[in-house]
Amino acid sequence: MPKQPKQSRIGLLKHPLAKHALIIVCLLAVLGLATHALLLLGTRHNALRTVPDLTGIPLDEARALARHEKLELVINDSLFVPTYEGGVVLDQLPHEGVGVKPGRTVYVTINSFRQKMVPVPYVAGRSLRQAKNMLEVAGLGIERLVYRPDLATNYVLEQHVGGKKMTPQSRIEAEMGSGVTLHVGESGAVTAVVPKTVGLTLDQARSRLWEQGLNVGRITYDEGIELLDRKKALVSRQTPQPGTAVRLGTEATLHLTLDRKQVDQRSSEADRQMEAAADRLRRDREAEADSLLRSRLDSLAARPERSSEAEPVFDDGLFADDRDTDEFFD
Repeated sequence: MPKQPKQSRIGLLKHPLAKHALIIVCLLAVLGLATHALLLLGTRHNALRTVPDLTGIPLDEARALARHEKLELVINDSLFVPTYEGGVVLDQLPHEGVGVKPGRTVYVTINSFRQKMVPVPYVAGRSLRQAKNMLEVAGLGIERLVYRPDLATNYVLEQHVGGKKMTPQSRIEAEMGSGVTLHVGESGAVTAVVPKTVGLTLDQARSRLWEQGLNVGRITYDEGIELLDRKKALVSRQTPQPGTAVRLGTEATLHLTLDRKQVDQRSSEADRQMEAAADRLRRDREAEADSLLRSRLDSLAARPERSSEAEPVFDDGLFADDRDTDEFFD
């Protein structure tokens, strides 16, 4: 193909339309390059940082490690876990291994040096349900329910903190999350129906058991559940079974898991157990009512029948007989 003469190309550039079109194309190219450069600068392309593992190390070391990776560290929350030293990072978000831009904030949860102290409310003289609610509002729980003979069942007679009896004038503080021992009244051999706790968190299960006058016994978890994940675990098994009639103060053991499929399956089984227990209770009440009615009828039948003979009449002299009355009016 013959080469276009130089003079012809110069002529095209001198043409107004061609010249303007060339200028527009150049401007668009420059704008495109500038936009691309700004995007690279703004997003720090190819400058991602990998979030390091900050858990299990003191806060000062975690901050130094974050600065080295050009990341910001912010304390989001604090917990008290006795198995860790104070100031140790317990959890982080984003987690380790995540690619982030420089300057990204990493939120951490650290372990407190000591648990927060809260005032213990005086709950003696109240019902068990009222006492439980007051303690939970204060951030406390029930360490143990001790039942004693009394006219009023589930009436709080005394409360003890650290082995010491509290009085209305006592001013005692305890660690948040700790428990108070309650001495509760029991009139006779009263039984309680074990509630369903499958599908509940540990705090919810404890509250439901305490409300029914039952103690919380051994607590176990699936293998591999970390301490910080235990708050998300749900009850998958309980002993005694839901719907069982037991004495007040009986201990219930709980097992918790993070397996939601297992929890759903066990929850359905617990529902069936509660329905069967309700049917048994209804039948027992009907049988008891029939027994009481039969006993009453037997008692009435055993009474001596009244004699058909006329009862003797005694003349007390206050009223004249019919004959005397007739003579009087004659």
